[in-house]
Amino acid sequence: MNDVLISTDFQIPQNPPPIYIIGAGSIIEEAHLPAYRKANWKVNGIFDLNEEKSLRLKELFQIPKSYNLLETMVAEAPEQAVFDIAVPASQIASILNQLPNHSNVMIQKPLGETLQEAKDILRIVKEKDIRASVNFQMKFIPSLIAAKRMIDEGLIGELHDIEIRMNIYHPWEIWEFLFGIPRMEMLYHSIHYMDIIKYFLGMPKKVYAKTVQHPKQMQLSSTRSIIIFDYQMPIRAFVNTNHGHDFGLKNQDSFVKFEGTKGAIKATLGKNINFPTGEPDHFEYYLQDAEPQKWITAAVPGHWYPDAFIASMADLMCAIENPHAIHDTNIIKAYETMQLVEAAYISNDFGGTEIPN
Repeated sequence: MNDVLISTDFQIPQNPPPIYIIGAGSIIEEAHLPAYRKANWKVNGIFDLNEEKSLRLKELFQIPKSYNLLETMVAEAPEQAVFDIAVPASQIASILNQLPNHSNVMIQKPLGETLQEAKDILRIVKEKDIRASVNFQMKFIPSLIAAKRMIDEGLIGELHDIEIRMNIYHPWEIWEFLFGIPRMEMLYHSIHYMDIIKYFLGMPKKVYAKTVQHPKQMQLSSTRSIIIFDYQMPIRAFVNTNHGHDFGLKNQDSFVKFEGTKGAIKATLGKNINFPTGEPDHFEYYLQDAEPQKWITAAVPGHWYPDAFIASMADLMCAIENPHAIHDTNIIKAYETMQLVEAAYISNDFGGTEIPN
């Protein structure tokens, strides 16, 4: 077993519907619009409460129309359109209430700021018969697609260990709305990693978590977390994040490591290092059944930005075309991820075990 086929393919829609964007923030500019341009999908309109921002992206990405009223966009969008919503989580329910019944919607994560908000959003989606996805796109980063294929093929044996480590410096000032909110790091960042672990291992039985502030980032409710997934079997899975490592790039880490009974995979996610410029991705694996037994570095085509965003939108578009298609971004699976986040905050608030006398 010397040659391993590294596959990052995913299903692409045959007839992609037009996209209408609600929100013109940095994630739309840096990821969504470059993704749709690379996929050659039509973006017909963009709306933001700050018309200057939507006009700027209209010109930058040659979008046919910028709207100053959401109701005008909704009225002009064709029935099969996809509304791509990228607003603060607290505004999602209000936006959904303004969309037509039977709409197709991609919601930028998280699905609300609390589990109760997620329940309210889910109720609106069901009442309005909206086909909804939530943009947990990190599990579709090309190197993680490659890892999933290798694991599903049994190349590393039985998966029993996932370690996700982020020891980085994150410029939180890019997202001003994160300052002052009661939940931050686990809800807006580590939620991705919880979603990844769930994607590979399913829902755990319990979650243990602690999230804390950084002395130099006290304006934010938390920027460092440790989250442990308990599957009540010989599986170890955890997330370890520190966004305050402001000591140069040399010892910054951003990786997902998988270990199985017959091998291991390590995917370095370079975008998080020196964000938003990023560093190169790196993919390597070790197979005990292969000769020679050593770590092999493999080239993986594509990047987190924009390729994972193509994959997440393609997942929704394929579900629109075929209701029986696998729909990994569907809102029900996203709600499960919100359950994990809620459990993590409950664990954090409940506290640890006191040291016995």
